[in-house]
Amino acid sequence: MQYLREPQTILALLLLPVVLYLGNPAIALLVAAGLSLVSNRLVIPHASKIGTLALQSAIIMLGLKLNASELLQIGANYSLIVTAYVALTLAAGLLLGKLIRNDIKSSQLVSSATAICGGTAIASLAPIINARAEQTGVALTLIFLLNALALFTFPTIGSYLAMSQEQFGVWVALAIHDTSSVVATASIYGEEAARVATTVKLGRTLWLIPLLLVFSIMQHSGSAKIEVPLFIGLFIVAACLGSFVSLPGALVEGASIASKILLVVALYCIGSEITRHTLKKLRGSILIHGILLWAVVVPLTLVLVL
Repeated sequence: MQYLREPQTILALLLLPVVLYLGNPAIALLVAAGLSLVSNRLVIPHASKIGTLALQSAIIMLGLKLNASELLQIGANYSLIVTAYVALTLAAGLLLGKLIRNDIKSSQLVSSATAICGGTAIASLAPIINARAEQTGVALTLIFLLNALALFTFPTIGSYLAMSQEQFGVWVALAIHDTSSVVATASIYGEEAARVATTVKLGRTLWLIPLLLVFSIMQHSGSAKIEVPLFIGLFIVAACLGSFVSLPGALVEGASIASKILLVVALYCIGSEITRHTLKKLRGSILIHGILLWAVVVPLTLVLVL
């Protein structure tokens, strides 16, 4: 409770209704990051937990606007593309890490994050490969900043190229690291883009299971805990619900509005975690590795969907 008496926390809470009124996840991230960098300290208590919960709840509610057949159709249409993307990006990332002489554990973290699911992949893989706290922290910071860059630039690129909602949804689901930034970026472009992006991205996230299994075997760590995130299962349940039960229009619309609000809250919390301390960690081969790999992934996936 002591945080609630801090000036920067009070300011962050006062600005939250303004950010919610604007309804743009990118603005939410920018405002929170600005507060954090100016004060150079935690401005929202338990921001990571709140942001994660808000994001997962937003994704589950988004599932209510889908149905089982649509979910299966989108998954079937892009399953091969997702599989090829994950395999090729992971291989290219590990090779690039070797070429630029990035240390092997940092290389594995950055490559897995780019190929599958950003910070989730890093946090899940780090204990299995015994990565140091510094290696994990730098990788997380790098991926986060690339996500933020995508949030501000991808919608502009999509509009300039006159991409369809489906094209943009698939592109961001492949090219952006974290689920939060994928959903937020796609939501800025349009509701249909958000539905496509969420479905394709969650299919990509499921590749985390075989990834952890393989690295667990390589590290002879049979005790590693590997499981499907609960929110993915709840998203599928929500998407299937509309196929078997006639949901009231007001409920679906309310869930859609709540999903947008929670997404803004999630990005507001995520932005608050950018500090001067984390930015100072970005240097050396891991920075070059992450930027070069992403610089290859973004245009290639763009060409693929176009």
